[in-house]
This record gives sequence, C-alpha cells and structure tokens, in this order.
Amino acid sequence: MTNLQNLSLFPNDAFISNRYLKFLEMPLGQLYQGIPFKELADLLPKKKSKVGAPSWFGSEGLFGLMFLKAYTGLSDEKLINSLNTDWAMQFFCGIQLKEYEMIHDTGLPSRIRLYLAEHIEIEPFQKVFIKNWRPEMENIQALFNDATAYESYIKYPMDVKLLWDCTTWIYETMHELCKSYGLKRPRSKYNDQKVRQLSYQKSRQKSHKRTNKRKKALLYLLNKGIGQLNDVLKPIREQGFEFDNKQAIRFIYIKEIYRQQKYMFENHVSQVANRIVSLFKPYIRPIVRGKENKRVEFGAKACISQVDGINFIDKLSFDAFNEAKELKNSIRKHKQRFGKCSQLGVDAIYGTNENRKYTKRCKIFHSMVRKGKASKYEIQEKVLRRELGKERSTVLEGSFGNEKNHYGLAKIKARTEQTEIIWILFGVMTANAARIVKRRTKKVKPPGIKFKQLSIAA
Repeated sequence: MTNLQNLSLFPNDAFISNRYLKFLEMPLGQLYQGIPFKELADLLPKKKSKVGAPSWFGSEGLFGLMFLKAYTGLSDEKLINSLNTDWAMQFFCGIQLKEYEMIHDTGLPSRIRLYLAEHIEIEPFQKVFIKNWRPEMENIQALFNDATAYESYIKYPMDVKLLWDCTTWIYETMHELCKSYGLKRPRSKYNDQKVRQLSYQKSRQKSHKRTNKRKKALLYLLNKGIGQLNDVLKPIREQGFEFDNKQAIRFIYIKEIYRQQKYMFENHVSQVANRIVSLFKPYIRPIVRGKENKRVEFGAKACISQVDGINFIDKLSFDAFNEAKELKNSIRKHKQRFGKCSQLGVDAIYGTNENRKYTKRCKIFHSMVRKGKASKYEIQEKVLRRELGKERSTVLEGSFGNEKNHYGLAKIKARTEQTEIIWILFGVMTANAARIVKRRTKKVKPPGIKFKQLSIAA
C-alpha cells in the first residue's frame, strides 16, 4: 500500500477519503505518485506576503497543472473546464473544488507557464527527477545521444507573408494613432495592395515572376509605411505618447525584417544571418534537418541524452547548432548525473576525429564506425557496436515520436521563447514519468539489453 504520508499535496483529512485512495489506483494517480512534487516546489521562491486574493493552486499545484497539460494534450480553456468537473484532475493539482466553486479564468495556465518560466531552469529541474527516479534506473553506464527539433505553431514562413504581416501592423497602428490624436491619415496604396495580396493568396500556382513582383511592391510599401509612422510619432511624442514595450520591440523587429528582406531581394539570395521568419515569434530561426519529407523545421532544437530509456535535455536552443560539437558536454553532464560513462550510442554525424579522441581518452566504447586496424576483440566489439546503434535508433528515436504524438510536443503553441522552453521541458518530463510509473506498477524491465554483459575484456 502507498505510504500516504509521503504524498504532500493534501491535508490529513484528504488522506482517509475513499475517493482519494481510489484516485491513487487510477493511471492519473499512479502518474501523480511518480512525480516529486514537494522537491519541485522547493525550486520556486517562497511567498513573503499574504497580500492579495488567495490563489487556486499552491506551489505544488502549479506543477501539477502543467503536467496535466502535457499528459492530456488539452488546450488551456479545455484544461480548466475539465478541471472544474473532474475530481481526479483536482486531486492531481492538490485542490478540491466545492459544489458552488468553479474556475472561470481560462488564461490561468498561460500565466502559470510564464511564472514557472521565470523561476525554473532546465538542469536543476531535471536533477530533482534524477534523484527520485535513480532506484528504477539500471543501465546508467550507457549513454545515447541525438538531436531533435520541436516545431513551433506558426504558419509556414514565406517572404511575401512575412512582409504583408509587417505592412499590416505598420498601417493599422498608424491608422489607430491618427484616429486617437485627430491627425490626418497619410496617403498610401495600402488598400489597393490589400486587394492584390488577397488575389495572390487565393491563386494556387504562384509563379516566381509574380512572387518577385509582390515582394518588390511590399518592400516599397513597407519602407514608405515605416517612414510615415515615424512622421506620425513625432508630434504625438511631444504630448507624452510612447509605445509600450511590446509595440516598441515589434517595431524594431519590423525594421530588421525589412533590412533582411531587402538584402535578399537585391542580392538574389535566400539566406541571411539571424534570419527572422515570424513577426510574432521573432526568436525562431530556420533549422535545416535534411529529412526527406521535411528539409527545414522552425522551432527549438534540442540535444537529448537518454539513459536507461529516460530522456534528459542537454541543450535547448532556437538557433541552429551542430549536435556533434555538444558530445563532450553531454558526457560531462552524464558524469555529474550518474557517474562514469562506459558505453556510448550515437549517430554517424558524431564520428568526428575530435569526438573519437575524446571518447578514447575517457575510455568510452562507442557505436561509431571503426577507423584503423581491427583489435583482437573485433568480433565482440562489432556485436556491441551493433547493439548500441540498434538501441539508439529504436528506443531513443522512438521516444521522440512518442513525446510529439502523445505529450503535446508536435507543435508548441506557447507565445514566447521562455514559455516554449518550459512547455518542452514539461512534455519531456511527463513522458519520462509515464515510463517510470510503468516500471514501478508492472515491474517491467527497462528497454534494451544489459550492456554490462557485453563489456569488452581488458
């Protein structure tokens, strides 16, 4: 029977309720027992004052709602609506709504995400789980490393769309300011270009000639709009008007987008440093993955380490990077988390001379293709290389698809860079918790082989 005193979200009277004991036997209750809520709550700052309205959730409940978000895959609005009527979800978040109580604030999950993003760092967050899950992890000497991309929820970036988004923001902002301050609206061809843009979007086949024509027209209109908006801002700034922080940053990004697009158009190139592909998510960069069905992805790229079937994030960035150069860092982090690394399973891209020298110096056997003469243990080494490569290509890569299909990581719908990172972090850790709970409840062995049995003789 579960030790009820170790479950910290509820007061003592909740422990003795039959409904709560039934909750612990449910899949959601089992997941709840696999997450160290109390230790996670210690990562948040303590509330110094009791001023203000009481919160629906305690510190542990904030994490509970985010794990529920990843586990159920519901939108923020549907998550709150389900929480109001589902007593099991309420137990998971550490609250018990009375008959007359109901949470009407559907924007609450978004604000909780933002709050956690401000106070949670990836590595301390993962260390809490490692400490709690360590008894269920056996093959900790074997490390598997690979990279994946978590795509953001944006419309597919095209130069014409991006220029039109910028133009629309400029002219709509300018029209609102002129109306509010009684200024004469500057003349422009915005309405005419709006009709032409709609006609272009409706056409199925967009020829290269027609696309270039639209780019040229939009670049001219955007440049003119930026100048007109600056002229409108001069007199109203004397009256004390200033853009708020969000508007000011967006105006700066629009100017940068115009500079990049003009450079690419005039020089007939399709690449530029730090290229912005979305006005509303300017931190996103194109990441060339080289896949057959998806050559470029737009979102965060993550370097993932897997130990005994459990995934950990070593690096997460919205800028493209070469995962082969992160191997040393991954091995160092594995040593900090679990101790010495003896076996390493990686993709062919990791097989650089620098990585080979480093693994040889650290006495790590790897799955990279052998270079040079065969040793006297070539038969055993060949078997171990094959098994390491098989484990990486099945368990590790399979876990990426599982997380994206079942834990809300297919398209990240958060609105800021910080909240996208926290969204990804909770998705990965929720998938890990589900694997750990499955081992605890069904007493199943972790995936793959026991690599200690395949060690090469000294």
